[in-house]
Amino acid sequence: MKKGTLIQEFKEFAVKGNVVDMAVGVVIGGAFGKIVSSVVADIIMPPIGLLVGGVNFTELKWIMRDAVVDAAGEEVTAAVTLNYGMFIQNIFDFIIIAFSIFLFVKLINKMTRKKQEEEKPAAPPAPSKEEVLLGEIRDLLKEKK
Repeated sequence: MKKGTLIQEFKEFAVKGNVVDMAVGVVIGGAFGKIVSSVVADIIMPPIGLLVGGVNFTELKWIMRDAVVDAAGEEVTAAVTLNYGMFIQNIFDFIIIAFSIFLFVKLINKMTRKKQEEEKPAAPPAPSKEEVLLGEIRDLLKEKK
């Protein structure tokens, strides 16, 4: 295989509209995910935590084994914990992100439908009575020949 054709094929692949659109979507999606995660963690979860008694979900955990500390007070072995609070937080993140994306896609689909309806060509006007009559006369004359 020639070196030039491989590079040319790669250039064609890399600059295709779909690949560029996908790359832009991934970057914007990552930024959007950070915004939604911040909304969940910083705006939605604190009131929910307050409603359930001031609990910060990210700090909820089950300590399966305590940390081992030596005589000098230094940690020898870290504690083993099951961080179910983080799991709950991630579930809330997922639900809110999925719902936000659903609303965003629904909005885009609505705008696309509206644009397609605007772009539809108007139906041609119905022929006038004179045009219909002239068409019939033409057809009759063709039959006589």
